Amino acid sequence: MSNRQAMEIIAALVPEGSRVLDLGCGDGALLALLRDRRSCRGYGVELDDTKVLAGVQRGVNVLQRNLEEGLSLFEDNSFDVVLQLDTLQNLRNTEAMLQETARVCRIGIVSFPNFAHWPNRLQVLRGRMPVTKVLPYQWYDTPNIRVGTFADFRILAEKNGLRILDAFGLHEGEVVRHLPNLRASTAVFKFERR
Repeated sequence: MSNRQAMEIIAALVPEGSRVLDLGCGDGALLALLRDRRSCRGYGVELDDTKVLAGVQRGVNVLQRNLEEGLSLFEDNSFDVVLQLDTLQNLRNTEAMLQETARVCRIGIVSFPNFAHWPNRLQVLRGRMPVTKVLPYQWYDTPNIRVGTFADFRILAEKNGLRILDAFGLHEGEVVRHLPNLRASTAVFKFERR
């Protein structure tokens, strides 16, 4: 999550003083924001060496680990909040990771590119895979191995016994609550286990 406005919107979903796990934490910017503005503490998990180093330089705790290996390091309910922002679409074991996320937290927050956003639909109608700010790669070099929509995640959450506490879209740093499956480039869900 690189857009500062989007980071602040996500940060506002995290209760003050929470113990947080950020899966795919990148350079640790969101964890630093949560530490400094919301008195949160916790860990990030990141695979990329450069991003791990950047997180450590920001003064956040970062574990270098491949998320495909799961979250066996952590006991049930180890965290108040687990963030999984822009990572689900990059994982082979998406559903298993969502289940693991729910296992180790009270509240989960996920975000991912919304493939049903109207400009994406237009590009597909023209016979091309979408290339946008949120999906900036060509079909042959994308790290995204999954595509999903706002509507798809609701079904996956239900299947896995998750209760959605809040759901909205983001587009260019703005919250989209009206027709987010059509109007938002990014889907955001806050959930808990039933």
